Amino acid sequence: MIPKVLIIATSRKTRGGITSVVKAHEQGEQWKKYHCRWIETHRDDAVWRKIVYPIRALIEYVFLLPFCRIVHIHLSEPVSAIRKIPFLLLARLFRKKTIIHFHAFSPDTTIHGKYWKIYRFLFRRADKVIVLSQLWEKYVNEAFHLGGKVQVIYNPCTVEILPQKYSKQKQILYAGTVNARKGYADMIKAFALIAPKYPDWSIVFAGNGEVENGKVLARELGIERQTAFLGWVSGSEKDKVFKEASIFCLPSYAEGFPMAVLDAWSYGLPVITTPVGGIPDVAEDGKNMLLFTPGDVQALARLFEWMIEDIQMRQRIAGESVRLAATTFNQDVINRQIGELYKNL
Repeated sequence: MIPKVLIIATSRKTRGGITSVVKAHEQGEQWKKYHCRWIETHRDDAVWRKIVYPIRALIEYVFLLPFCRIVHIHLSEPVSAIRKIPFLLLARLFRKKTIIHFHAFSPDTTIHGKYWKIYRFLFRRADKVIVLSQLWEKYVNEAFHLGGKVQVIYNPCTVEILPQKYSKQKQILYAGTVNARKGYADMIKAFALIAPKYPDWSIVFAGNGEVENGKVLARELGIERQTAFLGWVSGSEKDKVFKEASIFCLPSYAEGFPMAVLDAWSYGLPVITTPVGGIPDVAEDGKNMLLFTPGDVQALARLFEWMIEDIQMRQRIAGESVRLAATTFNQDVINRQIGELYKNL
């Protein structure tokens, strides 16, 4: 069947937010209605595969482009943006409607950085620019004055929840790449301040990255036995980890809209996080999540203690997580918004 919409994004085998978002879009009615075709431009793998993927994608794209109506391009940091330039230029050459779906986590490395001209080039030539939050809408319009061309569409919560049941454990979960931007070290330091008071509680890290550095830090702070690093988890293993956790924490310094928080809401976990990226759009501190300033280890330790001690508050915030997953960030709601955008174009 000839596709009406070509989706230009990373491989479905790549770990990360863009792949998760496109997989969620793939479940929507709009995907079937517009016969969407996912063209995979990049994969985290051996060097030869990184070279082959974009070449193969471009060949497939050139073959299908004359027959489609819309090109929906997902991109984030500068390497991703540069990789998408030929796709946009070809779409313009064939007079196709184009959407840029912007997933970046930091304006300083993208639209305010040395690559800002690349983003200006892409955004000004697109018919629509999707951003992940009101804050990012402000960033993009201040940088490029695109007006009504910019539209906020949130990332959706996952619906990939399996039927198996697991008992809750006294665990605080972190999910995502283990790196400095996401503040994993702050979480270890904060928990170390209260760990002796709560010897039956532990922190669990689900994600790849600076795992060995994290283990060293936990050992230096004397909480090695209360800290677990699981590596990257998916499928039934991810499902088990989220269902066993009692609290979720993402102490990030910069985000677009964190998929890990969306996952936590899907599983009804009470969330402790920072007011970055799209979080301020919906955050009500003390009501639907607990917030602290990025890097404030002392404040995070106090929030850990409060969440551990106050079970009623924990349950109340967990209920708000369920509500957010069922309403604003519901996958069907988001997919309908994507469908309306396709229809309007």
